[in-house]
Amino acid sequence: MSEQAEQTYQEFRETFLKIQQEVAKRIVGQKEIVEGVLICLMTGGHALLEGVPGLGKTLLIRTLHEVLDLGFSRIQFTPDLMPADIIGTTIVAEDEEGRKFFEFQHGPVFANLILADEINRATPKTQSALLEAMQEKSVTVAGQHRQLDLPFFVMATQNPLEMEGTYPLPEAQLDRFFFKLKVEYPSLDELDLVMERTTKRDMPTVDKVCDGEQINTLEQSVRDILIAEDVRRYALRIVLGTHPETETAPELTKKYVRYGASPRGAQALILGAKVRAILDGRYNVAREDIQAVALPSLRHRLILSFEGEAEGINPDGIIQHLLEEIE
Repeated sequence: MSEQAEQTYQEFRETFLKIQQEVAKRIVGQKEIVEGVLICLMTGGHALLEGVPGLGKTLLIRTLHEVLDLGFSRIQFTPDLMPADIIGTTIVAEDEEGRKFFEFQHGPVFANLILADEINRATPKTQSALLEAMQEKSVTVAGQHRQLDLPFFVMATQNPLEMEGTYPLPEAQLDRFFFKLKVEYPSLDELDLVMERTTKRDMPTVDKVCDGEQINTLEQSVRDILIAEDVRRYALRIVLGTHPETETAPELTKKYVRYGASPRGAQALILGAKVRAILDGRYNVAREDIQAVALPSLRHRLILSFEGEAEGINPDGIIQHLLEEIE
């Protein structure tokens, strides 16, 4: 490990922790959620947050916008939202001399941080407008290819309770989310602290920590972390264990899973584990790092069979079983 690399990883840890500290001034508890969102941001991925309204999901990304020197857009997904409302459209404009010309009007997707609020309330046609942006970091409008500014991070939210008038995200879209994070209700002490902070005249202020260029540099450094072959193959065995057609899949998978995680799931496992290793002061990935990010990496990538749906099986239970069974 060169001295320059050590310095880069030290900077990564310090920046990550500073962002966490600033966010904690506004967001009470939810340490795992904040860490998961930052791991997505620092690896070029996207986060899907699932939780009932009022748990601070919107406040989290607004606070991130204040802590990071990045552009921010909020898109409220509704049934009447159209793709052009997200990516933009070409309009007819007029110059000072009255001559008409076509001009591209940028949509809210042209920002660094995107909050896709209640993403499952929009129709599949509108949801699909984000597919190219999330994967390719670009959009195509009227045959013209336009690059998005980096870093580009989408944080989508959805309410797990209210299903009326919603459109479940298709598998192709779910697969583009690096992590799916479940936002839990706060404890009594955390709720008390929330009330103390939010029922006063002044909200806590946060300081800027870094800009987009630093985020891009730190993101690239994550990929230089080493992972031994046996640890990498351990991660791949976990991913293959979610596929019912494989010989090594546990009985629970064969009974309740129709389709398993994609290669993107393996990428999320390994990249997420690399960030965990850096935060722990190590320069190589351990099995414990893989296990720590297995749930958010894979839970949204499992498609349950009819039996699994009928019996109300939770994908988290299948993944936990996999971690116990696979060596």
